[in-house]
Amino acid sequence: MADSKREIERKYEAATETRLPDLTKAAGVSAVIHRGVSELDAVYYDTPDFRLAAGSLTLRRRTGGSDAGWHLKFPVAPGVRDEIQAPPADTLPGELAALLRSRVRDAEIVPVVRILTTRDVHHLVDDEGGLLAELSVDEVCAQRLPESGGPTAAWTEIEVELADDRDPALLDAVEKRLRKKGVRPAASASKLARALEETAPVSAPPGKGERQTAPVTAGDHVLAYVRRQAEAIVTLDPAVRRDLPDSVHRMRVATRRLRSAFKTYRAVLDRSVTDPVGDELKWLATELGAGRDHEVLDKRLHTRLGGVPQTLLLGPAAARLRMWSIAHGVETRERVLAALDGARYLALLESLDALLADPPLRKAAGRAPGTELPRAVLKDYERLAARVAHAFEQPPGHDRDVATHEARKAAKRARYAAEAARPALGKPAKKFAKRMKAVQSVLGDHQDSVVARDTLRTLAVQAHAAGETAFTWGLLYGEEEASAAGRERELPRVWARASRPRLRRALKG
Repeated sequence: MADSKREIERKYEAATETRLPDLTKAAGVSAVIHRGVSELDAVYYDTPDFRLAAGSLTLRRRTGGSDAGWHLKFPVAPGVRDEIQAPPADTLPGELAALLRSRVRDAEIVPVVRILTTRDVHHLVDDEGGLLAELSVDEVCAQRLPESGGPTAAWTEIEVELADDRDPALLDAVEKRLRKKGVRPAASASKLARALEETAPVSAPPGKGERQTAPVTAGDHVLAYVRRQAEAIVTLDPAVRRDLPDSVHRMRVATRRLRSAFKTYRAVLDRSVTDPVGDELKWLATELGAGRDHEVLDKRLHTRLGGVPQTLLLGPAAARLRMWSIAHGVETRERVLAALDGARYLALLESLDALLADPPLRKAAGRAPGTELPRAVLKDYERLAARVAHAFEQPPGHDRDVATHEARKAAKRARYAAEAARPALGKPAKKFAKRMKAVQSVLGDHQDSVVARDTLRTLAVQAHAAGETAFTWGLLYGEEEASAAGRERELPRVWARASRPRLRRALKG
């Protein structure tokens, strides 16, 4: 079974003759305890075209030390990585292979570098003997694989890793002492990155790919946006599998942004190519939506129930909601994972790669972004305006609920269109996207209320059938009705701000 931990560390350049300063002068450090020297042997793995290195992921199998086994590390922020560990095994454990699937796909994973480390370990402790951080002086020798006589590199580095639940400010204090001794931060983020750079048979570091040039044309800007969203799907895949907070939502948003871009910028990208990809993105968004919609609804209903006074909380309402939540949560989780494990999902990722490798650009792609992008954004705005007007015309009830939901989807598309254009159009696009988001928020909360009322009615029916009182569910239903009505009253004001002519004129430049 794999274990996960958050790794917060800093690396520094060093030499064999480098001597550590007195780190007890660093704020909070009472003593430095020498823990001895260990020999570590790690083989790092990647695809032959270095897909993991391109995403700043590291996969290794280590022998020696206290953490022998398989290690998979994901970047979180500079100096911060999530490390997934699995016990020693001859082959890559399935649970780690699944986390790499979106990048590796059908490619083979092979040894690329072997790194031998002589690690001299010191513990930095507080006045009670509690571990603050582990500092190691590493003598490193790296060899390129799979050839036994591949290029080699050697260096010395200092690594300072923060102990669990300790204040990251400690690392600043330690760095201050190291810098006074002339020790400087390492240029490479990891041992693997440095090993690949220094043992590369060519001058360019493997796995980095060609440097992207700055967008110039409308097509450049649209493709840059599409590329970012496609990369977001691949990057978020492991987070969804690990069930990290908000990961399903963010991945679903990336799929929606892609679909919106294909539709909004159809004058730039040929729809005969993008439409089939968009259909598959819609499928993926639907599968992810099962989990996300449950997450939003579950939080909403628990919040509503938590606000009911005890005198009005009749029957086993909390227990019934908890059972509903668990049952639906397991079901939606299984559905999401089944989608990510299926061949259809991998085919979608491949189709996105193919589209970006050979973009189906149309004539408008070569035009100036200041001309083509505002035209596309404003078309989406006009589509939204028509749907909002239609929603205003509907009487309260089912027809208005449907109309406002359609307006919500249009608001989302107009917002995404402006976000895609923001690098080219600047502040006007940013402001326009902000106003569209405000409209989307009001309409979104209205739709959440519609869905919540439907679920509350189901829970009430189930409670009644079980011989329980349905009073509390009726009370919550009434609260949701009032919430939806409030949003309907709020919409004209929010729409008036979003539909100001000067906002559209600014977008045109």
